[in-house]
Amino acid sequence: MTNTLPLNPAFPPIYPPIAPYRTGRLSVDAVHTLYWEECGNPDGVPVLFLHGGPGAGLSPKHRQFFDPAYYRIVLFDQRGAGQSTPLGEYRDNTTPLLIGDIERLRELMGVEQWLVFGGSWGSTLALAYGQAHPERCTGFVLRGIFLCTPSEIDWFLNGIQWFFPKEYAAFIDPIPLAERGDLLAAYCARLFSDDPTVSAEAARTWSRYEGSCLHLLPHPEVADEFGSDAISLGVGRLEAHYFRNQAFLSEDQLIRGVERIRHLPAVIIQGRYDVVCPPQSAWRLHQAWPEANFQVIEDAGHAAFEPGIARALVAATERFKQTGSL
Repeated sequence: MTNTLPLNPAFPPIYPPIAPYRTGRLSVDAVHTLYWEECGNPDGVPVLFLHGGPGAGLSPKHRQFFDPAYYRIVLFDQRGAGQSTPLGEYRDNTTPLLIGDIERLRELMGVEQWLVFGGSWGSTLALAYGQAHPERCTGFVLRGIFLCTPSEIDWFLNGIQWFFPKEYAAFIDPIPLAERGDLLAAYCARLFSDDPTVSAEAARTWSRYEGSCLHLLPHPEVADEFGSDAISLGVGRLEAHYFRNQAFLSEDQLIRGVERIRHLPAVIIQGRYDVVCPPQSAWRLHQAWPEANFQVIEDAGHAAFEPGIARALVAATERFKQTGSL
């Protein structure tokens, strides 16, 4: 199903800011400890928010896609991201382990089933988790689809330059000309260097590159935020780590696995001018999952807080609240 109807202007772009009513830490192994939080209605309908990256971590604004009077909103920083520790740690950090972390968090929360909400890498993890545990999901709100295929990884490393040449030039500038034939290998050599100064500088350059390309219109403050140490070490190291390992997924796993979740309600929300995760991946997912509500936001890039995308995300959680569908 493709939705071409205009969004209801009564829906807020996002809900007002809220604070968590409960936070905590979950040790998942000898290396990693996860930060988690709950917001909204403790007795409400559970929804799980999955952030992007990998490694981007949570923002307080991520709580604002959901009616806090209706939803029990669960958010957490994935391994190596945000307030989870150690920041930027790539060892013992794989998609199957993240799926296991989600299950441990669900059990800790006493949740039987939840609505799963994720954008960008969060959509990747949402699909992987849902296909592993469909019985634990009530539906999916997916945005800026990333299937972590070789062609998508190559686009990120080599294709974005056609739309953001200045930003791309800054991305490749630290890499000697002789190494630019394999940018991923060149960056991995620096991101995983034993010299923390080398690693941190490479992470800042990688992360700032991504942050510069997220919106339809320039948002230099977002690029600056992505260049901060609090975000860049997670984004730079973990994106490269997952890219070089094809996200620990088999070939086209997330498309082939749609049969396991196609009976569940879902919405796919995609910015028309998303340069980070181009619309082709969302279209491929929709072709495999025609029952999903497919929405293209005509005046948006990649970021969740592009006005049209944010409004569509809130509209989706409102539809689920009112009808149980998406």
